[in-house]
Amino acid sequence: MDRLESQYKKILSDYMTDQTEKNLYIAQNFTRQLIQNNISPEDVVSIHKNAVEKLFPRRMSEEQLAYDFLIEVMVHYGMAHREHQSLLQKQAEYEIEMKIATSIQSTLLKTEVPQLLNIDIGMISIPIRKMNGDYVHFLYNRDDYLSVAVTDVVGKGVPAALCMSMVKYGLEALDYAYRDPSYVLEVINRVIEKSVDDSMFVSMFYGCLDLRKSTFSYASAGHEPALHYSAMRDQFIPLESTGLLLGVLPETKYSYNEITLEENDIVIMMTDGVTEFRLQDELNAREVITSLIFENKYLSAQELCNLLYKQIEKMQDFKLSDDFTIAIIKK
Repeated sequence: MDRLESQYKKILSDYMTDQTEKNLYIAQNFTRQLIQNNISPEDVVSIHKNAVEKLFPRRMSEEQLAYDFLIEVMVHYGMAHREHQSLLQKQAEYEIEMKIATSIQSTLLKTEVPQLLNIDIGMISIPIRKMNGDYVHFLYNRDDYLSVAVTDVVGKGVPAALCMSMVKYGLEALDYAYRDPSYVLEVINRVIEKSVDDSMFVSMFYGCLDLRKSTFSYASAGHEPALHYSAMRDQFIPLESTGLLLGVLPETKYSYNEITLEENDIVIMMTDGVTEFRLQDELNAREVITSLIFENKYLSAQELCNLLYKQIEKMQDFKLSDDFTIAIIKK
């Protein structure tokens, strides 16, 4: 500190004698040494005060209180400034993490909506932030089965993206057994429970359509229940299925359920971001969804997905509180 005070006194003395650009430039460069030595703003004021006191001792009797006041102000300013800089650094680190997570998601988690002759499929997934916590994955590489997984990861950033990538590759590794939803969930649950932090959980609805028999089997791991519109009955039936979130207990069992799809039947799978109307508690989200689909059931599956998103977003004053994901299968 003594060395810095001596340097500063010399720089100040030169500037007071000759106010040139050169002397001002030297003073500006001196701030680098202050930063390198981690000198706080209040210490800089103190250094200046001591230099003035030595250079102009007669003036300090009048200015002493003013400098003391400035030092007290700078103490609090310095604390606030350091806290602000720390927050900026954390924000920058978070932005870097989010860019990595988004890159992982866009590169590793691509899924294509299958184009089938007698089955109409639609899907929409809109994140409220850069990173999407929802994920839809289709499995179709044979002529007899179509499977779909609708997933919601409780977590953010790179860990959530990596968790979703594990879900995807776990599903693809189970290609040979993807027609049994309960078995698929049991295997994915063990993978997540062993590989993911205890604070992260995953909900999933997994359905499998037998294209030859027109049966739709499904299982759920703590996920929002899907809906089945029966054209023959002209009514909606919730596809309730109990099961723990993935990643909670390693040996969890999931129930197997099955329905038969008739001509013009519709299956609607969604995440809880679709059904949580936080701005309008008096509305029943599922009644809104069923009403919209019933009135527009002539539309294609993709048109229904887009309509639901636009209408629900509008009803919530364009302020969705969670990621919005819907997948629709229409026979």
